[in-house]
Amino acid sequence: MSKHGRDAREGLAESGAGEMRAGAVLVCQPGEAASTWQPMPANGHVEMMFAPDLVTMEQPLAFGTRTVPPGGHVRELAHQCSEEIVYVLHGRGRAVIDGVEHPMRPGTAFFLGRNRRRIFVNEGDENLVFTWLIVPDGPEDFFRRIGRPRRPGEPAPEPFARPAEPREIEREIAYMRSPANPGQPGHPSCAMRRA
Repeated sequence: MSKHGRDAREGLAESGAGEMRAGAVLVCQPGEAASTWQPMPANGHVEMMFAPDLVTMEQPLAFGTRTVPPGGHVRELAHQCSEEIVYVLHGRGRAVIDGVEHPMRPGTAFFLGRNRRRIFVNEGDENLVFTWLIVPDGPEDFFRRIGRPRRPGEPAPEPFARPAEPREIEREIAYMRSPANPGQPGHPSCAMRRA
């Protein structure tokens, strides 16, 4: 990833006269994002362009892409403390949100508030590719823990099983922060839940 003028981890801070300095800039060119192969049933891979561990940000968020091969699907889950935006770039599929089906095709966009159960299914004969933005962040550590490192251009591995205890991983790392108010993003009660 390339930096724009200074260290990408440099955050906002007051200068000597109480004036705010500009925030960090991080540019992610094709092939530069952290990427992991994902286990069954999704298969495919995730690229993580921006997250708090990659660049200093005022509002913690995570942004990346997901590629789901034909026949794969992103399992059903709901984010208790995060909102998500999904934008379809390539391929065709189906989203099921709280039991209601919606087509996925290039240009389709979804806003998913907290506690909305969703599943994404590739029903086409080519990869389904979409961007995801999650606020506050959280899935990047989960993707790393359940996946395998990926280098651009390498062939996809044979489908592999999820770790034996994905719920344990979810409890350990997914969306855990420590604000004072239960039910608010970051409170220990705010963790990813799945079906």
